[in-house]
Amino acid sequence: MSNPQLDIRVEESPPALAADVTELFVRLAQRATASGGLFRVALSGGSTPRLLYGLLASDTFRQEVPWDNIRFFFGDERCVPRTSRESNYRLANEELFKKVGITAARVFPMPTEGISPDEAAIQYEETLRTQFDLKEGEAPSFDLIFLGMGDDGHTASLFPGATVIHEQSKLVAAPYVEKLAAHRITLTPPVLQAAKEVVFLVVGESKAPALKQVLEGPLNVDEYPAQLLREAHGRVMWYVDRLAASQLEGTYVQA
Repeated sequence: MSNPQLDIRVEESPPALAADVTELFVRLAQRATASGGLFRVALSGGSTPRLLYGLLASDTFRQEVPWDNIRFFFGDERCVPRTSRESNYRLANEELFKKVGITAARVFPMPTEGISPDEAAIQYEETLRTQFDLKEGEAPSFDLIFLGMGDDGHTASLFPGATVIHEQSKLVAAPYVEKLAAHRITLTPPVLQAAKEVVFLVVGESKAPALKQVLEGPLNVDEYPAQLLREAHGRVMWYVDRLAASQLEGTYVQA
């Protein structure tokens, strides 16, 4: 059984996955900036991006990336200080930004300190409106959004059962996640769906049951929010390791 509409690359291991995604990142960044334009990317959290950041900062790739023309944003963030080990910004800053000399003017972290979650969401939405020069009712069109997927099928900070899954007007929201007993700040479905390219990074056997449902199961975004990207406007690519792909029944690209 195969599904030609799904762009899924099954990798042998997380390092192999990171290597292929790094090469993709470089190609997309070079293409977007070839005539002097900007490349706007939203980063994700989790452990897999650490491998990606390390490769981008390595001698092999760092000279190939048009850093000056890239603007970095975030798909979601925990309501913790930027110095916290749980901060998505801290991971990207320590593993990538500092190592390649990216200035603060080219990075747009979500605000998390001295402000309520709802106020943070409002501020970050205004940042998006300014940086993308948006008119009322428009969503930003990121050149690339990286996403992960939890073993419950969540993506960004859109968790199963949350009302934010059906948000259509706000660009950024601050849902309270019951299972974590904490607020998160997240881009909303219209923003994720408007991206030119979306790249999912999914590794580990614990993700296999949810991945099967997200990709091959019936549509149920309330239970599997990552299915929201079935309605994406641009290209959606899934880079998954062999363990995460172990329950898929379709025939996909074996990288």
